[in-house]
Amino acid sequence: MDTTHLILGLIFSSIGVGYFIYGRKQSNIVTRYCGIALVLYPYLVTNTLALVAVGVGLMLVPRFFEI
Repeated sequence: MDTTHLILGLIFSSIGVGYFIYGRKQSNIVTRYCGIALVLYPYLVTNTLALVAVGVGLMLVPRFFEI
């Protein structure tokens, strides 16, 4: 594991905590679950490019999908 992967995981997890808190306060289930996914997925992805792609994708999901 390299330093880049650790720092990116920290950044995406921090953004995920923000998404989770915002989704809970606004009662927005899509944003809440995307926040949980952003916190958990860095533990599963080992490729740095995939880490960035999945993170950006998860951050864009609440922008395009609303329930």
